[in-house]
Amino acid sequence: MKKDSRLSAVLHALLHMAERTEPMTSDELALCLGTNPVVVRRTMGLLREAGLVASTRGHSGGWHITADLSKVSLRQLHEALGEPTLLATGNRQENPACLVEQAVNSALNDAYNEAEALLLERLASVSLADLAADFSRRHKQHLKKAAP
Repeated sequence: MKKDSRLSAVLHALLHMAERTEPMTSDELALCLGTNPVVVRRTMGLLREAGLVASTRGHSGGWHITADLSKVSLRQLHEALGEPTLLATGNRQENPACLVEQAVNSALNDAYNEAEALLLERLASVSLADLAADFSRRHKQHLKKAAP
């Protein structure tokens, strides 16, 4: 089963955008993400609807962040993307009348629900500003190591 990596991709794009003073075009973002501009526009459109980014047209146009990075949590971004499934595993649903299947699904549902609640709680506690600060720290360390 293919994993939904939109949240990761959106975070990647937003961190690139946060480092720039000018807007980034869909083509530039597509290059950063290894995808095509149509996917970028569709995804950024969801963030625009949530009031997190805006786009401007024209020669110097593109996408830019409108939200305060410290006030945007990873959970908000997850929700803006339509709350895709966080866990790629699920229950077998071939014979709902089977008592064994019911027992297994009941146990697994409880575990999956607890895991998803914990993950959502964690996503709510991390802001875009936290990620930007972590990137900045890593970038500085990288530059120190690369310096002669």
